[in-house]
Amino acid sequence: MIQDSTFSIHRLRFDENYHPSDRTRLTTNFANLARGKSRQENLRNVLRMIDNRFNDLAHWDNANRDRYTLELEIVSVEMDLAFAGKSGSFPLIEVLYTTIVDKNANKRIEGLAGNSFSSYVRDYDFSVLLPAYNKEKAKFSVPHNYGDLHGNLFKSVMNSSAYKQNFKKLPVICLSVSTNRTYHRTENQHPVLGVEYEQREFSLTDQYFKKMGMQVRYFMPRNSAAPLAFYFFGDLLSDYSALELISTISVMESFQKIYRPEIYNANSAAADCYQPSLKHQDYSNTRIVYDREERTQLAISQGHYTDEHFIKPYHDILEKWSAGYVA
Repeated sequence: MIQDSTFSIHRLRFDENYHPSDRTRLTTNFANLARGKSRQENLRNVLRMIDNRFNDLAHWDNANRDRYTLELEIVSVEMDLAFAGKSGSFPLIEVLYTTIVDKNANKRIEGLAGNSFSSYVRDYDFSVLLPAYNKEKAKFSVPHNYGDLHGNLFKSVMNSSAYKQNFKKLPVICLSVSTNRTYHRTENQHPVLGVEYEQREFSLTDQYFKKMGMQVRYFMPRNSAAPLAFYFFGDLLSDYSALELISTISVMESFQKIYRPEIYNANSAAADCYQPSLKHQDYSNTRIVYDREERTQLAISQGHYTDEHFIKPYHDILEKWSAGYVA
């Protein structure tokens, strides 16, 4: 069965020389940017955006706004197929890890794992399982155990010795808010995360991350155009340092400005009562080439890949293990 040794972690530097490996989900933000004739210019520009945003938020003792730079690594978690008596492995999830370089103090500061979140099984759940389940149904619904397997696999990774040997803290994942929900500004304000927003009904993504053991809160950092969704374990406001949180904001807000400019690169900030929309027209484009349609199509094809190479071959074993899983 699935054991602690089932999971292994591999790390790859994300910089202007990055090329996606053949094990990387091509729908990930960083992989999409690193293809085509504009790949190196894309990578340089997004890394510059990230550093500029970091220095904007970490402005104390930083008069020239150039004190810090971020180094990024792609963290890939693979699952050994020995649990099913097979050889080889399956690429389970990918996240990013940040390292903060303080050029003034000439030191390196550990950042956070998480940030982006990429999962083959999630592609299967959203792009294959859900459409098939809802085919010819008048009202959208989800299976009763939707997300259970993925959630239990993710929690197993978090509890594994491989994760604990590589990272001191549990991850913080930062994603776009849902275009199907309305968010309401509160009076709560955090010095780094900014103004908190709330919503009255969790989105499908929020519910999916809950199956992974993660809570969600929505904050709009200073000088941002819209709130971000922060998924976390424990206490987001006290478990992480200011620089750790800034590293996550600067990375993921930069990616969202490229991927969803209608929301995160809008020319006016979110109102007190805010519903995000990809039909919003008053926004600015970055100079970075990003194929959003290709990303959508790849998610579908990678969902089918997961179905063929992971879900169908090992369905009975995985379902039995998940049904008896205790975190």
